[in-house]
Amino acid sequence: MKQKIWFITGMSSGLGEALAQTVIERGDFVIGTFRSQMQADDFNTVYQSKAFAIKLDITKPNDTDQAYQLIVEKFGKIDVLVNNAGFGFAGAIEETSMEEAREVFEANFFGTLHLTQTFLPLFRQQKSGHIVQISSHGGFKAFVGFGIYNASKFALEGFSEALAQEIAPLGVKLTIVEPGPFRTNFAGRSFKHAAQTIDDYHSTAGVFRERMKQVDGKQEGDPIKAAKAIFDITQSEAPPLRLPLGKIALISLTTKMQSVQKDMDDYKEIAESAVY
Repeated sequence: MKQKIWFITGMSSGLGEALAQTVIERGDFVIGTFRSQMQADDFNTVYQSKAFAIKLDITKPNDTDQAYQLIVEKFGKIDVLVNNAGFGFAGAIEETSMEEAREVFEANFFGTLHLTQTFLPLFRQQKSGHIVQISSHGGFKAFVGFGIYNASKFALEGFSEALAQEIAPLGVKLTIVEPGPFRTNFAGRSFKHAAQTIDDYHSTAGVFRERMKQVDGKQEGDPIKAAKAIFDITQSEAPPLRLPLGKIALISLTTKMQSVQKDMDDYKEIAESAVY
């Protein structure tokens, strides 16, 4: 089988690190990103001819543009693009400042959007490829105390669902991956919290913040198994639009769909009455 070239953002830990290892073990070539040049250099020393790492901050458009030019000049193509970089954020909606909300969106939405747009001309030229957007079960169902993160991933899923339809006739595939809780640094050092806390939200958003601390390192999800699942779907001729990962993710998506269906059933007559 012909060796594929992958571009994976956010390889310093967690799912990105596990996916890079899996792809290399399966014989494909990885181009990946780190926020630190030292991390990139160390990675290149270890993997040499099997992979190539660069420094990239997806919140800086110039970094993305330079990375694209480097990749086109050095490799000429990308078979699989994995938008994995981003971070988690907890806080009630009222507790969250606009500056904090914008920071979340710059990484989880705008940075990913710009990077995707930057690489689309290459995919269109190739008439092939697979874009993998790492979302979350929280990109489909919102959770108390997680609203701004949910919003950023809802936005990611919104443009990705439309994009999948736009690029399908061009021979390019897209899959939205929706992991539940996994044993990564997501709930640990990579996780951010609203600076402000309001006592009235102690029993809602406050409980969520504490739960995130308690589950860190105890989550059900295995990053290596998730990485293998993602690799496997990129081998499919007809990959899914959405790929939930983990039992909790399946429960979250099912609960949301049941809730929407109930509202539709209960208020069908009202919905149908609002027409000429």
